[in-house]
Amino acid sequence: MTGFVKKLILFAVAVVLVPLSVANRQTVSIALNPFDPQDPRLTIPDVPLFWVIFASLGLGIVLGGMGAWAKQGKWRKEARAKRQEADKWHREADQLRDMAQTALPGDPALKKLSGPANQRAA
Repeated sequence: MTGFVKKLILFAVAVVLVPLSVANRQTVSIALNPFDPQDPRLTIPDVPLFWVIFASLGLGIVLGGMGAWAKQGKWRKEARAKRQEADKWHREADQLRDMAQTALPGDPALKKLSGPANQRAA
């Protein structure tokens, strides 16, 4: 289902981008000096307008993704800490299970592992 949705979205994007590219084939000069736009050292001549549009969109997507990734940093840090804590508890539970399986029925270590509720019942 997700593959179909992805293909549908890509098709819709292509339907928009292909006519945009065809309609904006004229060339433009990109001036990188805001104080002197005629400065030839900081001017990129004869770039198709649709490449400027696509580059702007791509740069916006990349910068937006980086901003979202940076904003979610504290949640990733918390998830990493919780994962480490869960791994620690799983290791401890596995060790206790192994100790309980290898202990003899009358072993005092087994009483220690069974917890206070089971010690009162015994």
